Amino acid sequence: MRVAVLGAGVIGVSTAYYLAERGHSVTLIDSAASVASATSMANGAQLSYSYTDAMARPEFVPKIPGLMLGMDPAVRVKSLGNLALVPWGLRFLAQCTSKKARENTLAVLKTALRSRDLMTELQQRLDLKFSHRRAGKLVLLGDAAAVAGARKRAEMKRSCGCETQVLTPAQALEMEPALVAMEGAFAGAVYSDSDEVGDPLAFSVELTRWLVANRDVELRLSEEVRGICSERGRLTGIRTNQGEFQFDAAVVCLGPWSESLLRPLGVRPRIYPVRGYSLTLPPGEQAPSVSITSIKHRMVFSRVGEVIRIAGFADFLGSDTRGDEQRIRTLLNTALRFAPEAADYGAVDKKPWGGFRAMTPSGRPLVGSTRMPGLFVNVGHGMLGWTLACATAQDAAEAVSVNTVVSYRPLPS
Repeated sequence: MRVAVLGAGVIGVSTAYYLAERGHSVTLIDSAASVASATSMANGAQLSYSYTDAMARPEFVPKIPGLMLGMDPAVRVKSLGNLALVPWGLRFLAQCTSKKARENTLAVLKTALRSRDLMTELQQRLDLKFSHRRAGKLVLLGDAAAVAGARKRAEMKRSCGCETQVLTPAQALEMEPALVAMEGAFAGAVYSDSDEVGDPLAFSVELTRWLVANRDVELRLSEEVRGICSERGRLTGIRTNQGEFQFDAAVVCLGPWSESLLRPLGVRPRIYPVRGYSLTLPPGEQAPSVSITSIKHRMVFSRVGEVIRIAGFADFLGSDTRGDEQRIRTLLNTALRFAPEAADYGAVDKKPWGGFRAMTPSGRPLVGSTRMPGLFVNVGHGMLGWTLACATAQDAAEAVSVNTVVSYRPLPS
């Protein structure tokens, strides 16, 4: 079949790969001038296969008033005039039960572990160059309650074959000596040996080049998708600023921009754009080799090739980007206080970045068919798009291959 993949970020490129491997003719379309130039460009770089804990859980609820009042510098919430946040927020609150938090965490974990295996297979086959390595990951915990919760989740994840260790501060320091140069006490840490790092931009560029050279894949950049063409309720093609083009199926991988394309068709993915930021710097004298996540600061440090990627924050601002310069400055100052020797903060080119992560209330991505036959989605990965890319791409390719020919199942509302 002729399949259009809309969006050439890491999700779209991965989806194109698995579609092409099934023998489909794929056209990859993006409005940007290069692949992976938005959300996938400079995220935290962590392939966080073991840390899929749902944000929506009971202990998050008491923190909401403080977040709304701006008491957490790592989170900004725009409430006035932000109409999309209200219905999304109510659905998020409905997910904040112990039962749903467990279900959501385990569902995403199973997808992440499968994605890890698929990434290994892909790398063994293609040997792409994207600073990929098994780094391990330490998640620093702020207090005894966080440690107790981490122990429960570690036991829960063990049932899925995911092994993590809850370490004392001394054990964590032995695992990563660079922690000695990081500010503030922590009560413990969760360690996963199997987590990895990699540059999602380099991955997307390398994989796209391979696809164009070796498979029936066409790349069309600087082309804006403006609508879906249909006849008798079934997708027949795509309308862009270059005209109308016929396709047998299309997969929407546009992240937070998917909503505006799908809404006129009666498809509501219920996603919200959560903005994050990053800096990419030369390593400092005490640069960690293990990936570090500080829950308190909502910040990650990843050694990616010859640089340190510092990423963090979660801003609920709608599509507003006017405060990016200040948020990047806050990220830099917070990182400098917390880990003053992790990176060369005086570097001239800090490669600042801001990107929207499309998040569902449950934290589970939406993958599969929609109410319109021939139209499919692969959206809503939140902060785990890079981690889940291979598995959800494979699922989307399977949905296209099966449902376009046989039948379709509407996406749950």
